[in-house]
Amino acid sequence: MKKLNKNPIFILILLVIGILLFFNSIVVVQENEYGLVKQFNKVNRIISSAGINVKIPFIQTVDKLPKQILLYDLPASDVLTKDKKAMVIDDYVLWQISDPLKFIKTLNTTAEAERRIDAVVYNAMKDSIGKLNQTEVIIGRNGVLDDEIVKIIGPSLKDYGLKIVQNEIKRLDLPSDNKNAVYTRMISERSQIAAGYSAEGKEEAQKIINSTDKEISIIISQANAKAAETIGEGESQYMKVLSSAYAGKSRTDFYEYIRSLDAIKLSLTGKNKTLFLPIDSPLTKILLGK
Repeated sequence: MKKLNKNPIFILILLVIGILLFFNSIVVVQENEYGLVKQFNKVNRIISSAGINVKIPFIQTVDKLPKQILLYDLPASDVLTKDKKAMVIDDYVLWQISDPLKFIKTLNTTAEAERRIDAVVYNAMKDSIGKLNQTEVIIGRNGVLDDEIVKIIGPSLKDYGLKIVQNEIKRLDLPSDNKNAVYTRMISERSQIAAGYSAEGKEEAQKIINSTDKEISIIISQANAKAAETIGEGESQYMKVLSSAYAGKSRTDFYEYIRSLDAIKLSLTGKNKTLFLPIDSPLTKILLGK
């Protein structure tokens, strides 16, 4: 027996068996996965934390499930609005395994999970869009529909160990056969609304213009009246000053003399002019130095 134990081949076999047992008992779980330890084809325990764990070699096996958020791209589908108009919707969802034990008992694979998600999300899309008219659906493409779909889905996938993190609509459009007709109708409606706003704006603008013109006319009329009053006062003052300046015999004669010179100057304007004055005219006497 001692000779058998010292046999190198026997020692090598024991070493190989020990290595196999060691490696078969080690379980390495990454950050982005769950480790499901099974014994006799039943889940014995779930490893949620990353690291090295142990299991019973050859009796227990380990399955891995994704722990990270996954993306499922749904195929484009036709849905009907509240006013029975057809729409084409194409979206994707971000989902995650929230309970690996429920997941493995009900669905077992990600492919089966995606089929379940497809049915639930499609029904939610039909319900949310079925509550809105076509125009409201088109306006609601800014994220409102995404939130509504997630709200309708709610905890319906909880029993399958799934959680919908986010729904995102990639495309929400009209079927190609009636797209142009709907767009034409929408453009016509918007044009009518715009024309109404434009008419209201022009009406208000004309009211403002009329009111402003009236105020301007009143201001100009008042200004003209004030100007006429000022001119009248100025002329009156001028006549008073002029009357005061030429009061008396000598001043009157001087004024008449100046006026006579002005008259002569005006009559001699132009070429070849001759002026005849009476010999007894005061101006003649002044010109002759008498």
